[in-house]
Parts: sequence; C-alpha cells; structure tokens
Amino acid sequence: MNFVVLNNGLKMPQLGFGVWRVEDEKAEFAVAKALEVGYRSIDTAMIYNNENGVGNAIKKSSIPREEIFITTKVWNSDQGYENTLKAYEESLERLGLEYVDLYLVHWPTPQYDQYVETYKALEKLYHDGRVKAIGVCNFDIDHLERLLQECDVKPVLNQIECHPYLVQTELKEFCAKHDIFIEAWSPLQQGGEVLNHEVIQKIAEQHNKTTAQVVLRWHLQNNTIVIPKSVTPVRIEENFNVFDFELTAEEITEINRLDRNERKGPNPSEFNLR
Repeated sequence: MNFVVLNNGLKMPQLGFGVWRVEDEKAEFAVAKALEVGYRSIDTAMIYNNENGVGNAIKKSSIPREEIFITTKVWNSDQGYENTLKAYEESLERLGLEYVDLYLVHWPTPQYDQYVETYKALEKLYHDGRVKAIGVCNFDIDHLERLLQECDVKPVLNQIECHPYLVQTELKEFCAKHDIFIEAWSPLQQGGEVLNHEVIQKIAEQHNKTTAQVVLRWHLQNNTIVIPKSVTPVRIEENFNVFDFELTAEEITEINRLDRNERKGPNPSEFNLR
C-alpha cells in the first residue's frame, strides 16, 4: 500500500474502497472482503444509505480501528451549521464508531450558498477532536477559493470525478498549489468505455495487467488518491493489485491525452439537488 501525508500531517492510504450505490446488506459483505484483501480506507456517505453495513463490517473485523481510515460525508439537505453537526452525530451512530477519520462536504450546491457555513461546522468538529481531518467533494476552483478566504482550516482533499476522459488538469494544478490532494471518484469511469480504449488496452497488454489496473496505476502515479468500487470479489482483489508495476512517463502522457472533459456525473456548479 502507498500512503500519502495530508496537509495536517495525517497519513492516508492512497488506494481506498468506495461503496457508492452499494445496498446496505451488500456493503457489509463488500467491505469485509476489501478489508480481507488489504484495503484500509473505506469511503461512504450518508446519502449512500449503507453506513450501517460499513460499520458492521468494521465491527466484525479483527483489524484494530486505528488501522482503518473511514470517510463519510454530509449530504446537501443537511447543510448549514447546526444541521451539519447533527448529521455528523447521526452518521457516527449508523457507523457505530466514536469518530471518523475524514468528514467531507458532499457537494457545494451553490444555489443555496451554505457550503461555507457547512464547512465551518466541519472546522468545529475538527477543532473539538471529533474528526481527524476535513475536506470537500465536487468543489470547483471558485468554491475552494471562498473556503480558503473565509475559513481557517484548509481542506485536506477535494474528492472529484476524475478518469482519463476527465483529467481535471486545471483543478489538479490549483489543488496542488494549495497542498490539497485530489481524490478520484468514478476513477474507472464507472466501468465505462475508457476501459476499452485502444491506448489503455495496448498499455495493459504490455504490462500483462487489466485495463482497470492500468487506469488505477495512472491515478496513483499522478499523485491522486483513488477509491474504486466493486461488489465482485475477484474485482475487489484485482483493483488492489496495482503496486507491482509502474507506467512509464510516456504511457502516462498517452493516457493524459485521452482527456475529453467528459463527465459521467453532474457539473458541481450546476448541481443543487437536495
């Protein structure tokens, strides 16, 4: 496992396990399998409706709690200072944990203009020692600039959609400049057509790896934290086996050139669902 050191000094596994769109019962099985394989970072959220399952898997595991890095998120309808503090307590209860390692604002929902206030609630949780780190998801540069101007604690990371068809170069450069890590959701384009691209296929053949392993390796070598999701045991293992090969600089450049600025998910500046 590779680890990164966040801007507050906290160490985080660079490869984690995501459970978006995994039903609660299946989440317990999938997380248990992931922990057995060697994953030590689990990413969930209130809106995924599987915090119970994630918590059960952790509870039943023989792995010490301090060795598992747990992320969850405050949903859009819970934004606002007091609402966020309450939402955190409810997430802890569902997870059955005394703390989470990383708490994130799920979307900025700019129409409601509450993300600064919401983030300030995260700062309180951080200052009170209730969470080990705080950050954001799906924040564009203008959203991040407001946080940096109006808040005290710099986000440790920005979790965004990122894959070879959406490289996010400008946002990555901004975050790197401010010592904010990028964490990629949908790192494999949700199993989309990028995995069948001839460039990815050619590189996979050269390394005797799957196309998914090549894309995950591309993320890791670009200094991106990555959280692939699967409920299939063989895929859970496959996605973890990416530390025994390296892409060349030329191969990374080839993959970077596939960028189409093409999203699978919504545009953060326009997404205001509650």
